[in-house]
Amino acid sequence: MSTATEITLLWAAFTATHLGLASVRVEPRLRAKLGDVGFLGLYSLVALAIFIPLVRLYFANRHGGAWLWAIEVGTPLRAALYVLMTLGVVMTVGSILRPSPAALAPGASSEVAGLYRITRHPMVMGLALLFALHLVPNASSADAAFFGGFVAFSLAGAWHQDARKLHAPPPGFREFHAHTAFIPFTRAGWLQGVKEIPALVWLLGIAASALARWFHPRGLW
Repeated sequence: MSTATEITLLWAAFTATHLGLASVRVEPRLRAKLGDVGFLGLYSLVALAIFIPLVRLYFANRHGGAWLWAIEVGTPLRAALYVLMTLGVVMTVGSILRPSPAALAPGASSEVAGLYRITRHPMVMGLALLFALHLVPNASSADAAFFGGFVAFSLAGAWHQDARKLHAPPPGFREFHAHTAFIPFTRAGWLQGVKEIPALVWLLGIAASALARWFHPRGLW
């Protein structure tokens, strides 16, 4: 079995258990039997039991397997990638400062403004953007399985969050869902949303992106 296949299978297991344990049918039953702390402990243990071997497998075999594409990352493309990655970090930071009502954040505001004119899942989509951009210079089959798996898991997780909230929506969520986009930049008004992003979010996002770039392993780029 190739490394890429093993990585793909681990991603499939991680996604299935992560979303399955948190489903509207399974989670209430487990919480009733184990309690909140017990459920969170089981959920975390299962996630770590799969995710840690997944990461270790990739870093032991990074750039392994067949090379699937070849894109020369010159200065203009590298600059564009850095800008887009910074945008992904800004989206993630903005979602931390103001959580989305589509996420598991009780009491989050359902006002559609700023990042939420871009997507109702700025954290998940910001991270998915980061992982997707890593596919440009990392083109082996192991790379594609690892970073592609991140993207697929992120999108599946965002879809699952929507489904959970729509099953028993808190006040205002259906309207929020109806007036926001799943995929970023696909709904009218996204440019206005960019303009509405607070200066603090830009500042923290750019700083976090620069710090991550400083400590980023050179072998992955």
